[in-house]
Amino acid sequence: MSASVTSIASVRPKEFHFPLTVEWTGERRVSAQVEGKPPVEVTPPVVFRGDDPSTWSPEDFFVASAASCLAVTFTGLAQRADLEYDELTIAADGVCGQRPDGRFGFIRLSLRLELETSADTAYARVLAERAEDTCLVAASMDVPIETEIVINGR
Repeated sequence: MSASVTSIASVRPKEFHFPLTVEWTGERRVSAQVEGKPPVEVTPPVVFRGDDPSTWSPEDFFVASAASCLAVTFTGLAQRADLEYDELTIAADGVCGQRPDGRFGFIRLSLRLELETSADTAYARVLAERAEDTCLVAASMDVPIETEIVINGR
C-alpha cells in the first residue's frame, strides 16, 4: 500500500456526541438534563393541549436550535474575522402543517438575522451567508429554512 493511501485510510472523520436524558416528572411534563447543566422542564405547547404556556415545548426547542445555531455560528465566524458589531438578533418562526409525505410536522422555518455594525457591511453579509451555509443544526434538519439577512451599517 502506498504512503498516500495509508495516510488517507488512517484519517478518521470527527464524531461528536451530545448525550442527554429526558425523564417524566408527572402528568405531561418531562425534564431534559445534560450533565453539568441545569435541567429544563418541557411540556407540550398549548396548541397541542399543553396547559402551561410559560414552559418550553419540544417545538420551541426545535425552532430555537436553528435560530441559536445560526447566531453562534455567525459569532464564531465574526470573531475569527475580527468583525465588530453592536447588535445581533435572530427572529425565528417555525410553521407546522401537513407535509408532502402525509405526516403532520414542521413544513418550514423562517429566520431573520439582523446585524448592526459600523464595520464593512458587505463583509458582514458574506459572514452571515457563510453562517447560514455552515450551521450544523440547520444542515441536519429535514425542513426548508428560509433565511433573510439584514445588515444595518452605522
